Amino acid sequence: MSVLLFGVSHRSAPVPVLEQLATDESDQAKIIDRVLESPLVSEAMVLSTCNRVEVYAVVEAFHGGLSAIGQVLADQSGMPMGDLTKYAYVRYAEAAVEHLFSVASGLDSAVIGEAQVLGQVRRAYATAEANRSVGRTLHELSQRALSVGKRVHSETGIDAAGASVVSVALGMAESRLSGLAGRTAAVVGAGSMGALSGAHLVRAGISTVHVVNRSVPRAQRLAANLREQGVQATAMSLDDLPAALVDVDVVISSTGAVRPVVSLADMHNALAKRNGGGSNPRPLVVCDLGMPRDVDPAVSGLPGVWVVDMDRIQREPSARAASADADAARSIVATELATYLAGQRMAEVTPTVTALRQRAADVVEAELLRLDNRLPSLDSSHRDEVARTVRRVVDKLLHAPTVRVKQLASAPGGDSYAEALRELFELDPTAVDAVAGATELPLVATDLDPLTEPSE
Repeated sequence: MSVLLFGVSHRSAPVPVLEQLATDESDQAKIIDRVLESPLVSEAMVLSTCNRVEVYAVVEAFHGGLSAIGQVLADQSGMPMGDLTKYAYVRYAEAAVEHLFSVASGLDSAVIGEAQVLGQVRRAYATAEANRSVGRTLHELSQRALSVGKRVHSETGIDAAGASVVSVALGMAESRLSGLAGRTAAVVGAGSMGALSGAHLVRAGISTVHVVNRSVPRAQRLAANLREQGVQATAMSLDDLPAALVDVDVVISSTGAVRPVVSLADMHNALAKRNGGGSNPRPLVVCDLGMPRDVDPAVSGLPGVWVVDMDRIQREPSARAASADADAARSIVATELATYLAGQRMAEVTPTVTALRQRAADVVEAELLRLDNRLPSLDSSHRDEVARTVRRVVDKLLHAPTVRVKQLASAPGGDSYAEALRELFELDPTAVDAVAGATELPLVATDLDPLTEPSE
């Protein structure tokens, strides 16, 4: 059984393709259920952000598992399988582990070093665990990936600037508008991305914020929080968005809506009213951080409007970590990968070693029973001494080969030694499997970062 990754991300596909693949939590549960319908898949987890959709699965066969996962994503997105595979990437076994470690470390994000992805990986694990689609392999892999991500962020300066999609987008807006201090903004969406946007706006010196959300009470909570930080903030419903566009200088939108919330018509009407309908309305920067997009693509062609979308953010130099920090992060990932893989290989041989020792113990007990039958009058003290001697002989004979096989198993290709051990001692495969499944999987992941939702 090996880990298979089938994914599409900002590195392999344009935004329109990512929009087609965008999923919410209910969609992710459906994907997991459908993937697990394949007899070749025993575990599954979906990592979905604004920049990627990745399915991690434990499969018995590479090609069969790949076909099953690809077809589920093709059906979910409405894309023909042939079109989907043009933009997809596949990682298997060690390469899949390395990829998840890199993702959790922020090395594969649109903004290199972004810390929010840790929360997204944890949420992917939590969703899969709640759906009971996580077994030992994905449980251990997810926990180690989160641990690697935490180590990268604590031991390198990869996120020293606090970079995120929001901070990069607002940095671009600040440059375009020659500063944000004293200006007015609209935050569309009052979830965690909206809260993060509000925090960045406060630091930038914004004076007024309109919080626009489908649920007004949620918008009111975020607005109240911003007022506590000294900003004039009002809560609005999505129906009030066209009015808000009239007097703002910057818009940050990330709602998770299935269709644009900022339409071309709304923006046309807003531009007509800005500056009293003059021919040169004051500049407006629109940061579209939604996936699918929150802003009609045609808005970018309107005079006076500058749209910052995910494509533009990925090309921004500030979205890249310093070379030295990125190299240090990659070095940590490589070290952690080698340690993890060695541990996994040793874990794979442990059931075989345990089964061998159990087989030896059974043989000893059988021979002692025969001794009792042949010499029923043997003194109990003599019998105990014989038993101890036999057990010591067996232990000494098994000690060196079992220790050595564990050492050899930690190297690449080490699984062959476990197979050789099973063949040499004629170990029953069912006995080995029983030992492997004897340890229960912890139900709750520990030592994980607090769950955060901001988009990558």
